[in-house]
Amino acid sequence: MSAWLKDETTLHTGATPRHGVDIFALLRDRTGDRAADDRAAQVTASGAAWLAGATAYPRSTLSQWEARPGSPGVLPCGSAFDVVNVPALFGRRMLEQLWAEGPGSGPVATHRGRMLLFAAPGTAQRLPSLLAWEEWGTGSTSGSSPRHHGAMPPLLCHGTGDAVTVPPLVGGSGGGPRWLVAPDTRNPWLPGPDVLLWACVRVGRSAAPSTTGNSIFPPADPGANVYDVSRRR
Repeated sequence: MSAWLKDETTLHTGATPRHGVDIFALLRDRTGDRAADDRAAQVTASGAAWLAGATAYPRSTLSQWEARPGSPGVLPCGSAFDVVNVPALFGRRMLEQLWAEGPGSGPVATHRGRMLLFAAPGTAQRLPSLLAWEEWGTGSTSGSSPRHHGAMPPLLCHGTGDAVTVPPLVGGSGGGPRWLVAPDTRNPWLPGPDVLLWACVRVGRSAAPSTTGNSIFPPADPGANVYDVSRRR
């Protein structure tokens, strides 16, 4: 499954690009002209090949990119990567944790006020279970009462059977999807569910409200009987 937005034609393997653009040559030429700070947000030729490998027909996908290098696309999850979709502010705090005190991140994009963290395949299935095991809320309205209710915003995990919008390889409008950390290798390191759980918990703890500070005592049981023992001898 693959689709490229604003592309009205379906290009097949071996088809001649409509605009005659060599997307790999274009990306290679741009690499030498970019400042170091900009490289994290620009896809390389190797990164484009990795993205195309997520589809069932990589060569056809590359042909579509050659025809429309400045258009966002839609790629399937579950084979090359999963995606964890979080609110932008929470995602930025996760990135700060991952890069400052953790192992870093894989590719990261933003779209419609949310952040897309590319993760290892299988993360979409395991991360919600791990968060539930740790009793962290994920914005669910299922009636459960997580111990850390309110500290975790809604997380959307995209895995097998899902697809996500990815930013264009070149350029892109200011209001559309864009790369924060762009793929730059054929084999990017992708965080797994354990790493993303760690980042979520670190951010959730820092955002959790606290009025009494840390305590070594368990929370009081509201249904427990309380006796006045001040006069006992």
